[in-house]
Amino acid sequence: MDLRLLPSTFGPDGSASSKQHLACIVINEAIAVDAGSLAMAASDEMRSRVRDVVLTHAHLDHIAGLPLFVDDLYAWLDVPIKIHALQEVIDVLERDIFNWSVFPRFSELSIGPGPAIEYRPITSGQAFSIADVTFHAFASEHKVPSAGYLITDGASTVAISGDTATLDGLGESLSTVKDLKALIVECAFPDELTQIAETSYHMTPATLAEHLNKLKPGCPIYVCNIKPSYRDKVVSQLASLNISGLEIMSVGKTYSW
Repeated sequence: MDLRLLPSTFGPDGSASSKQHLACIVINEAIAVDAGSLAMAASDEMRSRVRDVVLTHAHLDHIAGLPLFVDDLYAWLDVPIKIHALQEVIDVLERDIFNWSVFPRFSELSIGPGPAIEYRPITSGQAFSIADVTFHAFASEHKVPSAGYLITDGASTVAISGDTATLDGLGESLSTVKDLKALIVECAFPDELTQIAETSYHMTPATLAEHLNKLKPGCPIYVCNIKPSYRDKVVSQLASLNISGLEIMSVGKTYSW
């Protein structure tokens, strides 16, 4: 299984930056988990293959590229783009994004055999498959309805927390996993902004360390979704904790398990 965190922020010379304003991880060049930078950073191969988008929640940094991605492909789609998400997330998309006022309602626009997008509602605890990849949704603790995912191709299993204040939901799900290959987890704010992190249901290095100590995942841990204004401080604080197996997830790098 291959995973790649797509770039979303650019330096003064126009090259991709390590900072991350938007969230989008692509699996096997064909399945997007969140779609923050999907339209902006997808390769030509991804554009030709990605027809399934799995959303953690409906905050803008996780969905910003979705309407643009659908719009880019609409004229030559031969199958609908399937959006797998909690029903509450689907409701937000239809009410606030694909509502004709902000962007076309692609669920009402035909590509011939059917609509351009097709919603696939999920619930926490549910498993669903896309091609040969199976997703097990678990509840994340965020300010809005959110899900994280255990993702397996039969040989390898990885976990993506999504935005969350705790790893409790993941801990309950891990009892079914014998050999977790990687945990991809958020850490949005530095320790100095603990109150803001708690109010917005995000983690700091200290809270992440606390939950990892309880969880003991026993696998490499990759941190992403760091607020770009605080990236250097968060990275420094995480390094000072000396958490075994923890590293910052690199933008644009392909990780394989």
